[in-house]
Amino acid sequence: MKQIGLALSGGGARGFAHLGVLKVIDELNIKISAISGTSAGALFGSMYAAGYKPDEILKIGKAAKLFNFPNILFGKSGFFNTQGFEETITRYIPDNSFEKLKIPFTAVATDIVNNKTVYLNSGELAKSVAASACIPLVFEPIHLNETYLLDGGILNQLPIEPLLENDNRIIGVHVNSMSDKIEDLHMKDMLDRSFHCALGQSVYSKTHACDIFIEPPGMSRFGMFDFNKADEIFEYAYQYASSIRAEIESIKFV
Repeated sequence: MKQIGLALSGGGARGFAHLGVLKVIDELNIKISAISGTSAGALFGSMYAAGYKPDEILKIGKAAKLFNFPNILFGKSGFFNTQGFEETITRYIPDNSFEKLKIPFTAVATDIVNNKTVYLNSGELAKSVAASACIPLVFEPIHLNETYLLDGGILNQLPIEPLLENDNRIIGVHVNSMSDKIEDLHMKDMLDRSFHCALGQSVYSKTHACDIFIEPPGMSRFGMFDFNKADEIFEYAYQYASSIRAEIESIKFV
């Protein structure tokens, strides 16, 4: 019998949408056998793999202090260090180990020295998740395994590859869809759109490999750093996933 793997994209604050989708997956009693996540998908995916429910992760994510003043760096290769990510993981997953998770999990990062995607699924969990979420220039790169790692979404925004090894049925969730309704473009909007237009090509080339591909529409209404809109993002994705419940549930019968 085939098992069900879950691939979660990056997206910054839009990652709260993953939790809305996961709530519907839970309501449909779909059992996930493996998870692969990039950036925000790695942060929230690791917590789901540890056994936390989507509503619990939402509260944790809202309370997390990822951009605190003590984390600001001066004269470094990023504005912040990743202490907030690491502290969040170690506080709520004190074993801090991939091997102790209830669901097998892979964090996806980019080796910026050797220009390749790396898949992290053993050893220290917190540092691996932090590496996966290292948005370029925003966070200082993580030194791990004798190289420097940044956000996995640079090269792999929908990390289905670790899930293909065991012939899983795959649910892919992408939370960076662009709206075509724009009244005005500000600089931050152009940077956001340019970034995700470039990354989006690799996402859509993989949708054929997903048994179910979930992409809440018009997610660009939320900015990558709109963490104050966590509840709204969560509810928007939950309502969208609820509207396609039958399609999502069909994964059990593929």
